[in-house]
Amino acid sequence: MRIPIRMISVATTIFWIFLIIFAITAVYSVKDLHFEFGEPQMSTNADNDVVLSLPIKIGNGGLYDMGPFRVTTIISDRNGSTITKGSTSVHVVRRGENVTATHNMTIDINGLIQGDHNYLTNDIELNFYVEVGLGVAEVIPVQVSTNLSVPWGAPFYNFTLGEPAYEAFNSTHARVTVSISFENHAFFDIAGAIQIKMYNNRGLLVGNGQTTVDTPQHSSYNGYIELYVSLTDMTPNGRLEVYFQTPPLNYGPLVFPYG
Repeated sequence: MRIPIRMISVATTIFWIFLIIFAITAVYSVKDLHFEFGEPQMSTNADNDVVLSLPIKIGNGGLYDMGPFRVTTIISDRNGSTITKGSTSVHVVRRGENVTATHNMTIDINGLIQGDHNYLTNDIELNFYVEVGLGVAEVIPVQVSTNLSVPWGAPFYNFTLGEPAYEAFNSTHARVTVSISFENHAFFDIAGAIQIKMYNNRGLLVGNGQTTVDTPQHSSYNGYIELYVSLTDMTPNGRLEVYFQTPPLNYGPLVFPYG
């Protein structure tokens, strides 16, 4: 049995009309898709890594189901090097449905600071690339992207050491006091120890000491460390090496000349 060519032509025309209408209404439905990013939250995990959590709210007021909905993010430093990246997918967002998803990224804070100690003592803007992709009616792909900036608050902002102050202790040693000050601009509290090692101008270790710090976020610290230095090895100048043992970060040395 042969199907008349006219019937095939009519069926083809109807198919294309349906396809065009579908494409127009599907793409038009994108305007009724609403999504917004919530306030980023930072926390630490069991490995002392920083976890950046970004809430995403998606509302589909269009005519069709949409999906998969995918968010990809890349955080890079001021030199353009990638610090971390992550991807989160929502399989489908039904029409008339509101969905909330959480997009997580993990940052190795020790690796970040080892690469550039400015993250320890200076507030810096991180580059934040966001790419959003979705399928309209689970068929037609749509993709948008943008660049944002994320502020990085330094845990030891404006870290400052005072000049060593000397005081006689006994016939062989002097007590050396070094003042310390900083502001905690990080999202986490600082609780741990700061150690100082003192080297003379010949590179010889002549003394060391440490102090404990407990500095909540958005607060400042002013204190000092005492060292006991041999009078015979002491010189008028040299260097101080500072070591931070304050989970979630461990870093050192940060070097300061003295004298």
